[in-house]
Amino acid sequence: MKTRIFKLLFLFLSTAVLTVSCNKDDDNPGPTCNDGIQNGTETGIDCGGTCGACEEEPTCSDGIQNGDETGVDCGGSCDACTESINLTSISPITEDLELEVQNTYTLDGVVSIENGATLTIPAGTTITASAAAGDETSTYIVVQKGAKIDVQGTSSEPVVMTSDSKSPGDWGGLVIAGDATTTKGTDATAEVGNIIYGGTNDADDSGSIEYLIINYAGAQINPESQYNGLTLYAVGSATTISNVAILNGTDDGVEFFGGTVSASNFYLENNQDDAVDWTEGWNGTLTDAYVLHTEAGFSTAVEADGDNGNPSLVNFTAVSTVGGTALQFKKESGATITGLSLTGYDISVDFRDGGAVSNVQIEGADSNPSLSYVGPATVDVNMFSWVGTNNTVESNVLSGSIGSNLTLDPAIDYFLEGTLSVESGAKLTIPAGTKIVADVQAGEETSTYIVVQKGGQIDVQGTEAMPVIMTSTNENPGDWGGLVIAGDATTTKGTDATAEVGNIIYGGTNDADDSGSIEYLIINYAGAQINPESQYNGLTLYAVGSATTISNVAILNGTDDGVEFFGGTVSASNFYLENNQDDAVDWTEGWNGTLTDAYVLHTEAGFSTAVEADGDNGNPSLVNFTAVSTVGGTALQFKKESGATITGLSLTGYDTSVDFRDGGAVSNVQIAGADSDPALTYEGPATVSASMFYWATGNSESQSNVLTGTVTSNVTLNASTTYFLNGSLSVESGAKLTIPAGTKIVADVQAGEETSTYIVVQKGGQIDIQGSAANPVVMTSANETPGDWGGLVIAGDATTTKGTDATAEVGNIIYGGTNDADDSGSIEYLIINYAGAQINPESQYNGLTLYAVGSATTISNVAILNGTDDGVEFFGGTVSASNFYLENNQDDAVDWTEGWNGTLTDAYVLHTEAGFSTAVEADGDNGNPSLVNFTAVSTVGGTALQFKKESGATITGLSLTGYDTSIDYRDGGAVTNVTIEGATSDPALTYEGPATVDVAIFGWATN
Repeated sequence: MKTRIFKLLFLFLSTAVLTVSCNKDDDNPGPTCNDGIQNGTETGIDCGGTCGACEEEPTCSDGIQNGDETGVDCGGSCDACTESINLTSISPITEDLELEVQNTYTLDGVVSIENGATLTIPAGTTITASAAAGDETSTYIVVQKGAKIDVQGTSSEPVVMTSDSKSPGDWGGLVIAGDATTTKGTDATAEVGNIIYGGTNDADDSGSIEYLIINYAGAQINPESQYNGLTLYAVGSATTISNVAILNGTDDGVEFFGGTVSASNFYLENNQDDAVDWTEGWNGTLTDAYVLHTEAGFSTAVEADGDNGNPSLVNFTAVSTVGGTALQFKKESGATITGLSLTGYDISVDFRDGGAVSNVQIEGADSNPSLSYVGPATVDVNMFSWVGTNNTVESNVLSGSIGSNLTLDPAIDYFLEGTLSVESGAKLTIPAGTKIVADVQAGEETSTYIVVQKGGQIDVQGTEAMPVIMTSTNENPGDWGGLVIAGDATTTKGTDATAEVGNIIYGGTNDADDSGSIEYLIINYAGAQINPESQYNGLTLYAVGSATTISNVAILNGTDDGVEFFGGTVSASNFYLENNQDDAVDWTEGWNGTLTDAYVLHTEAGFSTAVEADGDNGNPSLVNFTAVSTVGGTALQFKKESGATITGLSLTGYDTSVDFRDGGAVSNVQIAGADSDPALTYEGPATVSASMFYWATGNSESQSNVLTGTVTSNVTLNASTTYFLNGSLSVESGAKLTIPAGTKIVADVQAGEETSTYIVVQKGGQIDIQGSAANPVVMTSANETPGDWGGLVIAGDATTTKGTDATAEVGNIIYGGTNDADDSGSIEYLIINYAGAQINPESQYNGLTLYAVGSATTISNVAILNGTDDGVEFFGGTVSASNFYLENNQDDAVDWTEGWNGTLTDAYVLHTEAGFSTAVEADGDNGNPSLVNFTAVSTVGGTALQFKKESGATITGLSLTGYDTSIDYRDGGAVTNVTIEGATSDPALTYEGPATVDVAIFGWATN
């Protein structure tokens, strides 16, 4: 039989009235029920007691219990009684007790529900801990082993347990002790309150909890012992726990000490230690839990310790705006987790004591601490609206309409599900470092995009260090619709036109319209295809006005255009557009703004153009536009009467430079102040440096195509990218530069920079050129003029007559040592063109310069063409080389000095331009190198072989054709220094004869 508190009080009050009546009428103790006097056992005049019920009406404000009142002026037909009751004063609770929702309950000590008793707490009840300073750890509610609690909250009227001072750690929360198993055994003693728990009944029933809020708990006993919000000691599986919110605790939100209980629908906010904690072999299931951390200094979202009972987490979403650790597993603890979503944590999974990652199974696989487990929320925070938390919980899902100003949080990764529409009058602000991921299911690509409606605004506040990123979960081109902005500027479609996508309304008469600002934005994998005629782009601008500012935008890997302007007057600058499959830049409907400093890169075949223009000619401007293709294609295409004014144009690698598809006038397009000319390639030095977009290409989604600076660790280039050499590239000691077959490096040289533009492999560094006959590596220049750059320089550690650590005549390069077997790497199938930059009359770069390079270096199949100095020059060293083709190098084809003593095999020299020096020039001490099969042909006379000082060589297989002088001893050296075909050299002989090297073997370089 349940005993209600109001009945206990009623009995007390009734007894008091009886005593007073007896004192007033000692001579007449019995009631007289019809004498008009309240006497005897009467509770009213001639009524109540043994006289029967009163017939009078209650008076609810007379200070007397009368009528049907159950208390003084309350109860019955009067308002319900409201009393303040201290639960500690009636503890321990040894019989079933049901609280009354109209009463106010406090506790200032321990409230203990004893074995055999049940405490029932109706919906809407509030219990407030009121602990004096120092009493926090002795103020809590405990359901002892064998007792029960029945929390009957609802979503509209939850039960609330809180504190009066509203400070974390005010009290010890709710503790339940059960009879289920724990690794501590039977009748273990809890770390708090000497509570006894644990047994053998895994189906033990400690009652039921539904819709409960616990706030400001977690009292601290000592650094090792604390109360939590909800503490479950060996609670059994027959106990039901659902819809619990635990907020602002100084220790854990909920902690399971063994047991088999399962729980669901938990909201845990800003608990300072762990949101969820378990130990002692708990093996229940926690379903649909949402953890929020917005205050720094917490421990984890989950901490597990001790033996592995393999509990389950089903749908667990945790969000942190302050970093931290999400899941921590100590000792051999583990879990099976499905539906995991983590956002904003620095560490996803931590095995603090080196436990096996296989102990934790996430989505059916071993846990992986290197994964972030970032993904769409698996638990909707809105299901906890019943909590009414004062903390703003920001969803990480973007969808629907924004009708007022909204600022995103850069600490949260947002997931775009469907369309996000910024309505007229609203502004969406996206701070630096924010990431938005389009979470797209198959078939939803065209309905997943961000649109700024006409009259709305966007403010993308990225920085070079922290750009804003918009990408997709699948990371496939065409995954989503990108960013669309609709403005009120003019368009040839008129006012309030309807866009080809999304029925978006755009266009008006305000050319100075302001749709906001974009700064440092990366858009990836956009371009969803509606049909063959309608597509989304990376960035789509419908009639956007000139007051809108757009700068530093990178658009990568789209299936349609990178950026498309549909009319409007907006200008933009600093655009990087890589591998957008239709057009990199597209405009129509009379756009007449300016695009400044744009860099386009195409490394995948099948794209349409770098620029496509269509419709009426609004005469927009391109200022500094550099486009590079490694796969041919069309650069600029103008349809109908479209046109543009272009300055600073640089095109590289395209089959077609300018295409007027519909026969429009070439005068519609002005390039560098003249009518466009489709017969011109418009190749030339880049007018925009790719290096200015490192903020976008430095990540894993794009590879920079600029070579400059130093290589300090092993680097492998990408054969599908054309690289531009800006300044010197130095491969430092201990590093290796690997250049795959088919790679092209273009020296991008401005006037006056020729001598500072070269590649050098420093002493101790290596180069690995992996060309093939079908795909040689090519090093050339943008200007395609002899002497444009300094070529390839290699410094080694072999001997040279200059000694150890000599300084080269160029670049202050250090070379030379004592290791004749030094290895500077390997060169196979390399073409060097337009090198030989002139420092002064005495110092020049060559095509290939070899300073003290050692014999372990391998060099074969090299073609050096059109240099202003030597083709190849050996400064000492022991390296040998083979299969060299040297054409029209203006000084010497082959040069050596400083005692080089290697072998050059199968070399073919061709001179068809007058003014060169020699086919071979040798100088300095005689290291007696060898030439094996050396064929040189001149159509313009000249000197074939020149030996200075005491230099010499051993030559076999010599064939000279067309030279005026076969051998020249300029300084009167001994003819015996040079042996040809086993005999002393003879300058009187021409050494003409059949070629000893077939020029056809160099078809890979000459065709």
